Amino acid sequence: MVNRLATALSSVAMRRWRPAAIVRLATVATLTALSAGALATQARPAPPAEAPAPRAAGEPIMAIVSIKSQQVTFYDADGWILRAPVSTGVTERETPAGVFAVLEKEKDHHSTMYDDAWMPNMQRLTWNGIALHGGPLPGYAASHGCVRMPYGFAEKLFDKTRIGMRVIISPNDAAPVEISHAALFTPKADAIAAASARAGTLAREAAEATKAADEAKKAAARAARDTASLTASLRKLKLLKTRADAELALADKALAAAKTDEAKARAEERRQKATSRVAEAGTQLDTATADAKSKIDTDAAAKDAVKAAEIKKVATAKAENEAKLALEPVSIFISRATQKLYVRRNTHKRWPDGGEVFDATIEVPITIRNPDKPIGTHVFTAMARGDAGLRWTVVTIDNGDEAKNALDRITIPQDVLDRIAPTALPRSSIVVSDEPLSSETNYRTEFVAVLSNQPQGGFITREPTTDGNFASDDVRSDDRFFLRGNWDVRGDYRRDYYNRRALPNPFFFLFGR
Repeated sequence: MVNRLATALSSVAMRRWRPAAIVRLATVATLTALSAGALATQARPAPPAEAPAPRAAGEPIMAIVSIKSQQVTFYDADGWILRAPVSTGVTERETPAGVFAVLEKEKDHHSTMYDDAWMPNMQRLTWNGIALHGGPLPGYAASHGCVRMPYGFAEKLFDKTRIGMRVIISPNDAAPVEISHAALFTPKADAIAAASARAGTLAREAAEATKAADEAKKAAARAARDTASLTASLRKLKLLKTRADAELALADKALAAAKTDEAKARAEERRQKATSRVAEAGTQLDTATADAKSKIDTDAAAKDAVKAAEIKKVATAKAENEAKLALEPVSIFISRATQKLYVRRNTHKRWPDGGEVFDATIEVPITIRNPDKPIGTHVFTAMARGDAGLRWTVVTIDNGDEAKNALDRITIPQDVLDRIAPTALPRSSIVVSDEPLSSETNYRTEFVAVLSNQPQGGFITREPTTDGNFASDDVRSDDRFFLRGNWDVRGDYRRDYYNRRALPNPFFFLFGR
């Protein structure tokens, strides 16, 4: 009705205008439309195009998503290898800028949050639903917070990436730059060789300890069965001895009560038989008791052997795990906000509800010079082995200090360096940031850090999956990995999401990130 009334009024007004005025108005409108169209064409840059590098590509080491340019670029050890347009989050559902890593991959994934939406070739970045995946690209930001890539590009890329690959989401255009600095790890070839040999030796010892523990359990089970069987026989023999003693007592009473010679003779014969049975039952009971003691001692020794074998099995498994971790790329996160250094390595142990478990045994306080001065967010990555040990690059996504100055301000504890640096490998990284670790960092993630000075709508509107309490008690999983923080390792993030969604807390969305 409102539209029809407006049209009618416009028609009346047009009839009252003079023809010359109408011509002038039409001319102005046409020129205005042409000018606006020209300005729009000039303001909107050409969308980025999908392209491979003009060389043979290696395995991807990192991906950088530019929210400004709506483009993702993948890098191997020698530079960029793949580029493609993307579609990030819309206003109030913005894709969070920050530092992430691939946590899980699923070829045919459907959203648990948005009406079962198809998210093919999904590569998860957070457990609350931020991911890289194939999707429609209208040429501008259009997602609920994920990073959509072209369908074909996402499919070709899926098998090339690995769990733990670094994904950097930058508010502006960013690229890795070569860097050298004394604080960046310099591995030692002899240390790496020794660690590899030690890992092989400990793997064999762990296998032998596991086999010995299994054999000890079998021997203990046999001893327990023998002891149980002999114990049952012993109970029967004790019952027979008790009955024989009772019969002898009755025979003694009968003999004492006998009055005639014939009665006395019968009672005496009965007593002799009872005495014989008592003697026989006693002999059998004594023999069985001696055997039982031997079996019980054997059973106890077998149980002690199982305990010793299990202790050795746990110790060798722990040593083997530490040796394996020494040969994994290491990731360090240094936070100006918490004045702490965190270390993580992927254990490649699958978790039942998705992803892989990350070892998080090192968390130490550090010294940052001028702690009140912004340091920025810089991602240092060992791209490949070089003449001096490792060739490093840095990506800066949040301004503060220059990358080298940021490293100059940090003092890493020497014991941490001694434990990590000698066996550092390509793909190792050091992330320096003003930010604390995100609440999304948990036992199934590497590091998640979100820039607090950038829009986070697509992140804040999603339920978190952990408490993010990095200073609480350590939790040791069944696989003996330390899990830093107060995390419910039994929970399923999808179930937790829906359970918490049923009881909304408006204050959480303001302060829960």
